[in-house]
This record gives sequence, structure tokens and C-alpha cells, in this order.
Amino acid sequence: MLAPATDVHPAACVGRVWLVDFRCFTAADVSFAPGLTVIHGANGQGKTSLLEAVAWVARARSFRGVPDAGLVRTGASQAVVRADVTTGTRTQLVEAEIRAVGRNRILCNKQVVHRTRDLHGLVRASVFAPDDLALVKEGPARRREYLDELLAMLAARYEAARADFDKVLKHRNALLRAGVRDDEARATLDVFDEQLVAAGVELVRGRLRLVERLGPAVRDAYAALSGDERAVTIAYEAEWAEATLETDASDELASLLREALGRRRRAELDRGVTLVGPHRDELHLALGDLEARTQASQGEQRTLALALRLAGHALVTDLTGVAPVLLLDDVFSELDPQRCDALLRNLPPGQALLTTAGVLPAAVHAQHRLHVRDGTVHEEPV
Repeated sequence: MLAPATDVHPAACVGRVWLVDFRCFTAADVSFAPGLTVIHGANGQGKTSLLEAVAWVARARSFRGVPDAGLVRTGASQAVVRADVTTGTRTQLVEAEIRAVGRNRILCNKQVVHRTRDLHGLVRASVFAPDDLALVKEGPARRREYLDELLAMLAARYEAARADFDKVLKHRNALLRAGVRDDEARATLDVFDEQLVAAGVELVRGRLRLVERLGPAVRDAYAALSGDERAVTIAYEAEWAEATLETDASDELASLLREALGRRRRAELDRGVTLVGPHRDELHLALGDLEARTQASQGEQRTLALALRLAGHALVTDLTGVAPVLLLDDVFSELDPQRCDALLRNLPPGQALLTTAGVLPAAVHAQHRLHVRDGTVHEEPV
């Protein structure tokens, strides 16, 4: 049953959010309970945008992959998000000016934040969404994104490594597309190779460590949700390494990646794209003897997707000592009653914001209720 609860871990809490020209909100002042806040209303009224604002405070980006300019209300030059964030007995104020054009401006306790990574750990958010089925059913990009989101919640250096890798990958692909026709271009490609190896190894090492810890948590979560005792296995696969990758073998990882780049260089020059690296790796999921993506039923896939989210949330809580805010975006709309009940039984304690356009299961007990209509938020009696 989802209700106010306590746990050995303190929970981060976003107590209040002020919005100006954010998405469909001209202006809003919204308070949330430390336990469960239910946000209801018809589709397209702004419910998910409230969650998006809270997630932006935690991640400095939209959890829906929307560029910052898309968060600014039409006709405005910037959106403003302010939030009171409490962990334990300490409350801090985060203020962000999200610009349609140009650099954003972020302050914490009235002090300018020059790098978003300097806010790391202030508040974390775990997002559950209806399209989480894609974690299991779609291609490897969604599963890589899942791993990298968790890594970014755990340590700022992994977010930096991902940013560094993406940057060098972009430059390397541009060089390959333009053509490597002379010694200067080949020397530049060699430099990009070493930069790709350095950032890639840091990212892969983090993913391997994460998968090692996630495995038991995913198995436990799936069993709790489904009552199914079949073994759930998750494995990190890199086509550039023939053998199983070892978590702590940084030198070996670098050698393997460097050698793979050398082997595939001719093919990369011909195709004008980087064919080797962690941007092509896979998180393989299996239920017993079934390959989860292609052989499991849709119900099993949905349960496994929920298990991945619950396991990630639990792991972040255990490793950081603070429970992230749970953002539950219309999660019950795609679940049958049995899975709704199972999810409710297994949701962890802490602050949760739950959106819905329909009737919630009877086991949901809210501390606070909000109704959203046309970008306006009203409090309702519980």
C-alpha cells in the first residue's frame, strides 16, 4: 500500500515549487507532501509538466528528452523554476532560469552555480513512466540510457565521462564523414581514438560495476512483483570485446577498445561513422531461458521494466544513503489490476508524486491531492 512511511534511509523531499512560463504554466505555486501527492486531471492539462519541473531540478534537463527551449512557454524568453529541497533537517533553495536562447542561469541558496554537476546529490529523482516498456522491448539505446541515468545519480564523474564521450564521438564522426585524406587528418583521428578510449573506459567501468550490483536487485524485484521464481539475468555485452569484461581491469578495457578501433578503422573510414565503443553496447535481459526482448510476453516485459526501475531506485538509495523522490507518471494506466497491486505493495517509502487521468487503485492513500486544469493547479481535500 502506498502511504506515508519511514525507513532507515532519509528521503529527499521537494516541498514547494514555483513556476513562471514553464511549459503550459504562466505562473504556479505548488506544495507537495513529504509522502504521497496525487496529481490528477485530464490529459494535456499539465500534470506531467509538474513532474518534469521537479525532475529538472534534480537533473538539470527534461526526463522526456525535450530540449530546454521546449520547456519555455510559447512567447516567453525564459522559464523560471524555483524549488525548496529538504534532506534531513536541511532545506535549500534552487532557482533556475531556463532560457529559450543562450545559457541557463542556476542559483543554489542565492549563489550562482557555474556547473550543473556542482548540484550533484542535492536531490535525486526516480522516474516511472508508461513508456518504460521500451526499456525491455526496444533496442539497446534505451537500456544504455537507463544505466547512464543511474550512474549520473550515483557520481558526478560518470555524467562527466558520458559528456566527454559524447563530445569526442561527435567530433570523430564529423571527421570520418568529411573523409580522412591526409596525414594531418589521420593524426587527428589518432588523437580522437585516445580520447574515445579514455572516456569510454570510464563509462564502461561504471556500467559494469552497476550491472554487477543491479543483478540481485532486479531478480528480487521481479520475484516480488510477479511471484515468478524464474531466474532473471542481466548481462553487459560489448561487441568490441570477445571475452567477458572484467569490472576492475581498466588497462585491459583500454587495450581491448583500442585494438577494436584499429581493427575496424577501415570499415569506419568507408562508412563514415564510429562503429566501436560503448555507444553500441547492450544490456542483455533474460527471464529463465527466454530472451526478454523478443520471447517474453508483454505482461512479463512490463513486470521486468518495473523491476528495473524499482531495483535502480533501491540501489541508489542504498549507495547514497538518501531515497530519491519518486515521480510516477500515469504508471497505472498500462497495468492490469494484479500488477497495480504488486507495484503498490513494493513501492519504497519516501516522497512520491503520482499523476493520473483516471481512477486510482483503492490501495492508494494520498497525503495531498492536486487538480490540474489548463495550466492551473488547485489543492483538493484528501
